[in-house]
Amino acid sequence: MPVSLHHIVVDARDLPAQARFWAEALGWRILSEREREVVIGPDATAPVGICFMPVTDRKVVKNRLHLDLTSGADDREAEIARLLALGARRVDVGQTGDESWTVLADPEGNEFCVVRPKTTLVS
Repeated sequence: MPVSLHHIVVDARDLPAQARFWAEALGWRILSEREREVVIGPDATAPVGICFMPVTDRKVVKNRLHLDLTSGADDREAEIARLLALGARRVDVGQTGDESWTVLADPEGNEFCVVRPKTTLVS
């Protein structure tokens, strides 16, 4: 039997703040909050959540792994504006400007993308 994905773990300097940002961004909730671990997810029975673990150092290089977010809404720019209002910021990781995604970073600098809905990928 293969293993299954349980959590995506994100290093964070301010666990509660990062958890609040991502819970709000994804429409999830905080499931568990301890001194050295905060877990968010859509609900307690969800197959995958995000776990924030403490680090003392600042992020200094581009992520080797990032999240791609999408919305069922047709107005991707409105979703980007919502994320920016939550504390995200636009970042340049070498985009040309012709991409079908927008690169943002969370309050601690972790890059993520807002991409077009998967339904647009069907030919």
